[in-house]
Amino acid sequence: MTQAMDEKKKYKRPESVLVVIYSKTGRVLMMQRVFPEDFWQSVTGSLEWGESAEQAAIRELKEETGLDADGLINCQFSQQFEIYSIWRDRYQPGIMHNQEHVFLMPLESCEEIQFDPREHSKTQWVSREAAIQMATSHTNREAILRWVPDNKSNP
Repeated sequence: MTQAMDEKKKYKRPESVLVVIYSKTGRVLMMQRVFPEDFWQSVTGSLEWGESAEQAAIRELKEETGLDADGLINCQFSQQFEIYSIWRDRYQPGIMHNQEHVFLMPLESCEEIQFDPREHSKTQWVSREAAIQMATSHTNREAILRWVPDNKSNP
């Protein structure tokens, strides 16, 4: 491995996954970050160097919720966003944007989640509309709006 590659691997890869978990009963899982504590999101995480988006989605799903990836759907969609300033020091100098790949995890019902307390302080199953309002990231809001079925019969 070259010295330049070793140096690069000290930093996070500016590519991530977003896994929106929802139940067929019309609820969306939202997770509150430990820091910043007013940050609500779906499952997210950076790709490790040499890892595919699908591998990262499977890994992050297990790490953040304890769920297996049976039924994971790759939306074949990604979007770029500006990295929040509070997290930019994790990336190589000059890196300002991240490429996010969207996945869905539909479940039959709201399941018990085994979240990692180092990363999240609590979880909530909420309506699609509440999840759209809660999501701190605009890309997370847009993914819920675009891919989670609108099931108005289960508020």
